[in-house]
Amino acid sequence: MAENSDGQEKTEEPTQKRLQDSKRKGQIARSKELNTMAITLVGGMALVAMSGDFAQGLAEIMTTNFTIPRVDVFDTTALLRRLVGSIREALLILLPFFLIVVAIAIASSVSLGGMTFSAEALSPKLSKLNPLKGLKKMVSAKSMMELFKALAKFVLIGGTTGIVLWLTLGQFIALNTMALGPALSQLGTLVGWSFVLVASTLSVIAMIDVPFQLWDHKRQLKMTKQELKEEMKDTEGRPEVKGRIRNLQREMAQRRMMDEVPKADVIVTNPTHYAVALRYDQTSMQAPKLVAKGADLVAANIRRLGSQHDVPLVESPMLARAIFAHTELGDDIPAGLYLAVAKLLAYVFQLRAYRSDGGLRPDNPGDFPVPPELQVPEQRQTTT
Repeated sequence: MAENSDGQEKTEEPTQKRLQDSKRKGQIARSKELNTMAITLVGGMALVAMSGDFAQGLAEIMTTNFTIPRVDVFDTTALLRRLVGSIREALLILLPFFLIVVAIAIASSVSLGGMTFSAEALSPKLSKLNPLKGLKKMVSAKSMMELFKALAKFVLIGGTTGIVLWLTLGQFIALNTMALGPALSQLGTLVGWSFVLVASTLSVIAMIDVPFQLWDHKRQLKMTKQELKEEMKDTEGRPEVKGRIRNLQREMAQRRMMDEVPKADVIVTNPTHYAVALRYDQTSMQAPKLVAKGADLVAANIRRLGSQHDVPLVESPMLARAIFAHTELGDDIPAGLYLAVAKLLAYVFQLRAYRSDGGLRPDNPGDFPVPPELQVPEQRQTTT
């Protein structure tokens, strides 16, 4: 019972996915004893509460049927009409009782495992015809529990019924001395209270059966360590597939990043380990943005692509490392680097004007101040 076909013990708690799959297949905890107890108890109480109305209505039906007008004596269809009418009236009288019983039957059935409908549970399964599985069920904990419940119901219900009949036998015999209406009302009360007493004994079995059904349902859904690993792989993806997806995502991100390099205003280099590309538009940006960054081979590709599109390359190791370490793609540069980047862009714009209009070539300031808290040592390198 605690082992599967692979010989592994089912020691792991069921996952949320396994619980959802079992509910989808219609495998939920149910207690027939709870359902039987609720229907019997509430039905008996409803019978006691409605016995007066039942007796009055049935007495009126009987009085009407035993009072036959002269014209109906010679009508061959009169008796059939009276029978149909009496059945219809009797059903209308009993309708509230039936509705209460049906409602409590549905409520007690879904109270334990919830309401669910599964077409898969209705489909035939050849595995259910396996005699070996049938023999295994005969010696399972559930079969032992069913045997215990059957014996308990026999003892409790039989004993309670015998006690109720012994205590109420005189009242049942006295019904033949009463008028029809009061006799019917008293009969409904006696039967109703008998049902209530019998249902009270069923509540003892239900209180034992409900926890057992919940425990047994959870036990059947327990998983082996191997099943848990397989489900995690299926849910989260196998490592090789996830690695391939990450590589594809990284390649796509790098391609998008490289598409932004030709639009950059300047590329700051380490000069070889790092390269960061900045772009600034005074009309739409509050601060310069980082549009590309990379280390080693990616940095070389950024420099090569920038050179091909005449993007100025400025060597500033400290500034390049600071931007690389403290700024993500698409973000504004940190406020602490505003002064250094402003000085850098001023030089770049002057260089752009020199290339288009001529004149004196601007000198590279070379010194782009980086605050101590943003400085990154040269040995700290991150490959992107």
